[in-house]
Amino acid sequence: MSWNDKYEVVIGLEVHAQLATSSKLFCGDSTSFGAEPNTHVSPVTLGHPGTLPKTNKKAVAYAIKMGLACSCEIEKDNYFARKNYFYPDLPKGYQISQHTTPICKGGLVRVKSDDGSYRNVQLNRIHLEEDAGKSIHDLDEDFTCIDLNRAGTPLIEIVTEPDIFSADEAWHYVTEIRKLVRWLGICDGNMEEGSLRCDANISLRPKGTKKLGTRVEVKNLNSIRNVKKAIEFEVERLAALLDEGKVVQQQTRSFDASNDTTFAIRDKEEANDYRYFPDPDLAPFHLTDAYIKNIEAELPTLPNALTAKYSELYGLSDYDAHQLCDELATAQYFESVIAFTSHYKAVANWILGPIRQFLHEHHQHIEEFKLLPEKLAGLLKLVEEGKVNFSIASSKILPALVESSELSALQIAESMNLLQVSDSNELAKWIEEVVAKMPDKVAEYKKGKKGLIGLFVGEVKKLSKGKADPKLVTTLLEEALQK
Repeated sequence: MSWNDKYEVVIGLEVHAQLATSSKLFCGDSTSFGAEPNTHVSPVTLGHPGTLPKTNKKAVAYAIKMGLACSCEIEKDNYFARKNYFYPDLPKGYQISQHTTPICKGGLVRVKSDDGSYRNVQLNRIHLEEDAGKSIHDLDEDFTCIDLNRAGTPLIEIVTEPDIFSADEAWHYVTEIRKLVRWLGICDGNMEEGSLRCDANISLRPKGTKKLGTRVEVKNLNSIRNVKKAIEFEVERLAALLDEGKVVQQQTRSFDASNDTTFAIRDKEEANDYRYFPDPDLAPFHLTDAYIKNIEAELPTLPNALTAKYSELYGLSDYDAHQLCDELATAQYFESVIAFTSHYKAVANWILGPIRQFLHEHHQHIEEFKLLPEKLAGLLKLVEEGKVNFSIASSKILPALVESSELSALQIAESMNLLQVSDSNELAKWIEEVVAKMPDKVAEYKKGKKGLIGLFVGEVKKLSKGKADPKLVTTLLEEALQK
């Protein structure tokens, strides 16, 4: 009997998202990534005596944006608390966070379940806090190096209820969170740079029971793959312990990406005494209804609503709609193109096919794509009208169109002599030549091998250098081969 016949997995995730502000949460130090160690610091970041922090207004607005996108209740009366603990890269000896009054309460995130359906993962809260610095253990054999550039960087911590029930669901959840913060423009979501990090709380309980089992926490997972792999390993480890009748210890663990395993960092007590108290140097702040409504008015249409619109209004498949809504910039480009054409499926095919391939080959993002929407619509029109075929349009005209800001798709097709030949007399000459040089295949076709029609069409296409109208060629070939 496998573990999933006996146990139910229960997972709660805590995702830390670094807010895309240019300065830190309580001072003007830069938040840019990649600077020399300890260059983005000031007396405020270092917690020197006599310094006073000041709250970053944009960070507050970004937290509210995320809360509104997740259907949270926005807390109007807020204050920051000091979370007291010692760690080498925590220069003040405490972290400024929110405890009693998280800025966003409750909420939900829609994710795909293991059976392919969608459900809402319930959130506990989203709160604001500052980041700690970074301890670096592999630069010196005898000492740990400390980089405080990251200390004081604004974060939101998005905390779920224990409402995720598999590693795959956790993968979908973190994917959705990353998409959402990028969509809102509040975080770049670059997990490899530490902009998005995840802690996973995992427990097992016998199937049919409601009481949660003893949990373990895997800290600082820095990729979506690692979230999934860490949970999968922990589930197997916990199930083996339970099967052997052993006690599961509440632990904090870390993930080793070199072999997809976890290891214990420390045993965790039932309660941590962080001695929270309101920060005396930071004034409480009140959010008005008008302020919250103004932020709500700035929100873009959210991915789920846009996906439903593309499926219901434009008849796109669920897959195409989700792919278009994977990034806001892709959806915006789609919207721009369909302002010039009603061939919605064709536009989706082009964006998800040739354009995506073009961007990949040129190491570009959709935001950098130079082709104006009306010019792409013009290229689609040439294909729809049968003036050029899709292959020629995507491989030859598209790249030329991107490079030329002046010429239309039709002008490029004409200048490159790429317009399809639909003249039956011209096509007949190419067909006659192909049939004449393949008498054995003609004989096989006449004996019943009708699949050979594709071979003949391909030969005519080569002879015409791609200019022959394939539909008309097929019709004329079928007539010629019947003689």
